[in-house]
Amino acid sequence: MNRNLPLISMLTLLLVLPGFAGDKKKHANRAMIEKMEAVPCGAHERGLTGLGSVWASVGVTHVNSDEKLCPQYMLRTDDMEYHVRPLDKHPVLLPVGQEGEFKVQKDKIDMRIPDGDHKMRHYQVVAMKPIDHSDTPSSANYRYDLPRDKPLADKNYANQNAPKPPDNRPQ
Repeated sequence: MNRNLPLISMLTLLLVLPGFAGDKKKHANRAMIEKMEAVPCGAHERGLTGLGSVWASVGVTHVNSDEKLCPQYMLRTDDMEYHVRPLDKHPVLLPVGQEGEFKVQKDKIDMRIPDGDHKMRHYQVVAMKPIDHSDTPSSANYRYDLPRDKPLADKNYANQNAPKPPDNRPQ
């Protein structure tokens, strides 16, 4: 019996461990709130436009209109950039520079700020853009503190094969 006890405990342990490994909770995607812009999202009109052509035939067409501005946020993940607008009529401003957790559902994003009030808010996705990581220089090859020996090349220079004007600076 004593020889079977380690074998039974080893088998029990092997059967129980996969059960604990599968209990991981799936975390929401995380994004950094990079910037907020006020963009036009409609007009608020007051006046006699609702009465239609009856008043227009008389010559009464006075309308006061104010362009309405809505907040639009840029959220950046590791591989995607989202531009979103709030779906609420009275939106709460998000803290720029903080991280948020979100879930994408079709053309909507449900987002909450873990360091804030933890309330889930709904946003409409206006634009999405994948981030291209191949253009970014690696940190080992690019240093900000090195002085440049040569001036930067003129990118607007029309013909690269043409001879460049002589340098008339005193040396």
